Amino acid sequence: MDIKISFGIIVLNGEPFTRYNLRALYPFAHQIIVVEGATPAAAGIATPQGHSRDNTLEIVQSFQRDEDPDGKVILVTAEQEGHPDGFWPGEKDQMSHAYATRVTGDYLWQVDVDEFYQPEEMNRMVAYLQANPDVTAATFKMITFWGGIDYLADGWFLRRGEDQYHRLFKWNTGYRYAAHRPPTVVDERGVDLRKIKWLAASDTNKLGIRLYHYSLVFPKQVAEKTEYYQNVDWARRTKALQWAEESYETLQRPYRVHNIYKYPSWLERFSGEHPPEILALQRDLRQGHLAIELRSAADIEQLLKSPGYRAGRTLLKVLTPGYLLYYYVKRLISSILAISR
Repeated sequence: MDIKISFGIIVLNGEPFTRYNLRALYPFAHQIIVVEGATPAAAGIATPQGHSRDNTLEIVQSFQRDEDPDGKVILVTAEQEGHPDGFWPGEKDQMSHAYATRVTGDYLWQVDVDEFYQPEEMNRMVAYLQANPDVTAATFKMITFWGGIDYLADGWFLRRGEDQYHRLFKWNTGYRYAAHRPPTVVDERGVDLRKIKWLAASDTNKLGIRLYHYSLVFPKQVAEKTEYYQNVDWARRTKALQWAEESYETLQRPYRVHNIYKYPSWLERFSGEHPPEILALQRDLRQGHLAIELRSAADIEQLLKSPGYRAGRTLLKVLTPGYLLYYYVKRLISSILAISR
């Protein structure tokens, strides 16, 4: 059977990824619902009207005009939802609801603007859903790119399961988006779709499907994410600015490179293939069609060639199972104590 996929995107300052992301999704899409704008915590990186300050809104509108012959792209702003100041209230739950209420496909696939997939892997996912219509949710393992498309970040935080993103949900009458963190969709009975027929990250990884997250590639991204996470209550990253200065801009702390800086992390070289639209973006950067600051790779290359850094990275990997055992035992004890109260 043919299935219809509705993609949902929340975006603020999506450049330089916006048009490339839309182009990547377009062949697979029944709909692409783009919810643009800022929440109050992101006011410092938005216009006074609550919109992207890097022309993301205008780029989505130009895509609708010039590259959307089938009318797949739906743009939603806070003003359309009854918020005249342009800002979305709350902390992204309302933005997720805004695209969820517009879904007319058989599945909702949530995507970040800097998140890409290999086309053949998306085809494989679609084929699997066609052959297994009882699947209600799917989670994907993420690769985090850092400082450029040739490098990735890994570490204890990611290896405890935080590299697994809930992304794909079956959709039907009465289904609703229940929460943004973590992304949760429930059926008409209120049952979490991950409790019915869930493809966990281990399952989709066996199918060869991975999420390519270019979330820490450009200094612009890091500066904006740093300001947002330092201001939003749920993140509590009070040293985010210090992390950006010491770990991203200068690599003074090369074992704290991930922006969840509480836990050890490290850099590695990426040796795989990138999705085609990321290669197109990279080509346009080289040819001067995009104006965005790049992070120098000289210090990254020096670090990766250092025997001392390789030894330290190896030691952290060896110690990872011990940390994971401690983490899961601590969680188990906390759960037992909560039940006994």
